[in-house]
Amino acid sequence: MQGLHLTADLRGCAARSPLLLSPEALRGLCLAAVERAGLSPVGELFHRFTPAPSESQSGITGVVLLAESHLAVHTWPELGGVTLDVYVCNLGQDNSAKAEALLECLIAAFAPSQALRQRLMRGGETAV
Repeated sequence: MQGLHLTADLRGCAARSPLLLSPEALRGLCLAAVERAGLSPVGELFHRFTPAPSESQSGITGVVLLAESHLAVHTWPELGGVTLDVYVCNLGQDNSAKAEALLECLIAAFAPSQALRQRLMRGGETAV
């Protein structure tokens, strides 16, 4: 169960960017970033939410299932925000550098004015 869980909360992203508004654009970015990082996609789902009557745009939730675990992305174009979640298991080999590369590639693509990153090592010793 040992692995690395990375998150990033991005603010100040371009609200009109296709990456925040188009499931196809976000999917393309995520799959290219996963491939570039050397991780193995095994499934995916990207969903654009229907805007509320008072809103002109709405965000997307995208998930790429990885052989190593997962990538999840949530966009809030009305806030210029994005949250990223990358988790990789380290069974058999250490995938931490790949997770870091994936997160950094995504952050660069969204070009936020602020990025709050968090890092959690999961698993550790076996609990009794």
